[in-house]
Amino acid sequence: MKKFALAALVVLIGSTSAVYPQRPEELTAPPTNSWPKSGGNLFNQNYSPLTQINRENVGKMKAVWRASLSGSGNGAKYSGEAQPIFHDGYVYIVTGADDVFSIGVKTGETHWKYEARLDDKITTICCGWTSRGLALGEGKIYVGQLDGRLVALDEKTGKTAWAVQAEPWQEGYTITAAPLYFDGMVIVGFAGGENGTRGRVKAYDAKDGHLIWTFYTIPGPGEVGHDTWPSDNDAWKHGGATVWQTPAVDPVLGLIYFTTGNPGPDFNGRIRRGDNLFSVSVLAVEAKTGKYRWHFQQVHHDIWDYDSPNPVILFDVRINGRVRKAVAEASKTGWVYILDRITGKPLIGIDEKPVPQEPRQLTSATQPFPRGDAFVPHEIDIAPEGFTLVNQGRIFTPFWADGVIAKPAPRGGANWPPSSYDPASNYFYVCGTDSVNLFKGGEENQTIPAEGAGGRYLGGAFGGAPIPGTGIFAALDMKTNRLVWQQRWKDNCYSGSVTTAGGLVFVGRSDGRLTALDSSNGKLVWEFQTGAGVNAPPAVFQYEGEEYVVAYSAGNLFANSSRGDSIWVFSLKGTMDPVPAAK
Repeated sequence: MKKFALAALVVLIGSTSAVYPQRPEELTAPPTNSWPKSGGNLFNQNYSPLTQINRENVGKMKAVWRASLSGSGNGAKYSGEAQPIFHDGYVYIVTGADDVFSIGVKTGETHWKYEARLDDKITTICCGWTSRGLALGEGKIYVGQLDGRLVALDEKTGKTAWAVQAEPWQEGYTITAAPLYFDGMVIVGFAGGENGTRGRVKAYDAKDGHLIWTFYTIPGPGEVGHDTWPSDNDAWKHGGATVWQTPAVDPVLGLIYFTTGNPGPDFNGRIRRGDNLFSVSVLAVEAKTGKYRWHFQQVHHDIWDYDSPNPVILFDVRINGRVRKAVAEASKTGWVYILDRITGKPLIGIDEKPVPQEPRQLTSATQPFPRGDAFVPHEIDIAPEGFTLVNQGRIFTPFWADGVIAKPAPRGGANWPPSSYDPASNYFYVCGTDSVNLFKGGEENQTIPAEGAGGRYLGGAFGGAPIPGTGIFAALDMKTNRLVWQQRWKDNCYSGSVTTAGGLVFVGRSDGRLTALDSSNGKLVWEFQTGAGVNAPPAVFQYEGEEYVVAYSAGNLFANSSRGDSIWVFSLKGTMDPVPAAK
């Protein structure tokens, strides 16, 4: 009887958009016959329970087919960061140009194509032309665009079902994150933290696109957290705290969870006295209404661009003999923050500790230090040539206009590439970068921009790395927040991961390889050269009894990897060999 119930559950999970809404336990279960959203399930775990491909036989895996995306997003300004989704025999992918493709999994042939036709004159895009994925629900595919539009496409035909101008790009807002479909709504966050914007998350009706609710990540007068902004200026109206990733959902609690970016201006704290809530925070809001439930701030009064673009992950874990409902996020600070997802309180412990001060920056007297291990170094052991170490270059070392070098860098720690979680082992897999940065900024009399200005609002400059950074890929035990294993790569780690019950972690590399690691120890057990940077997390699913891995090989601006326009599908029955690496 139990086996029959499990089989029935799998069938229901495999037929997502046609039967929404489903029971909560179905929505949060790891996907099998589909990969219906960015992150796999509503918990954002990037985990597959499939075992047909495993650490014993993955060495036999080859490509089934390679599909070209007609050159879309194959240019210097574009990045391929989207995780493919899969449903009812079709793979769906969005390129850095916001073009969407539907491709048959059995043939590799394009079923339909949607062209966004973005205006090349868009000037407010922060960090390369990119999209991080799609949403699926109610027979539609949803895409957020760099021009601030949210578009719903018919899943079968690719024709536009509805479109709304969610925010104007001219005022600094763009959409890079994959939208979230949940309970008849399409929920999306907006980028633009470097443009003097006020962060927000919006929910739209999936049927026709009308607005249901808006949550502002910078609270207004009378709201919780507004008193953490100056009362003598309007800095809060341009306070940033934008949202770079797809939220997670606990349908039983009725809450969505996401993290926020840095406050604005990035490097000048003088103009924004206070902790600057809800910047660099984990937030929980009510899914139906967008009402605030709780927050936990990871960095007070951030001046280091230590925003939190990595998607949060939900899971249940036994800590000190009790099963706890957890939410965790890997941050640019190089720590994983583990919280109770009901209350927002730390589950393992996060201590407020004194940090060095810079009065001109109005720095916070203390910062949160999670107990456990950091996954990247927090200080510089040897000074790079031409630089003097201050405070050993430790995390939270303050600075002013002359600049200091410190770790982690704004592109260090964990950036946007999604982490993954194995619910059987409680291991959390994170892709990070160990990099030194020259922090330089602060202005005595910086002016606050006019509303809707949409221009850069940094209060300094990105100083860059005086020496090259290296990638760090690590596994941490969420019962203790301690490292299980950790490895250093010669190149930056700039691709999210997916872990499987087959004992594997799939992760892409900037040199064009898709790799499989033994999830227990990080040993490389398989690799395949795709010809362009694999800077997006893959997806795993089964179709007609066969397990597949699908990956997007397109390259990346920040990773400086070779560009391409390919979708690759792999299985144990594949016959295609790797291609030569790009020169």
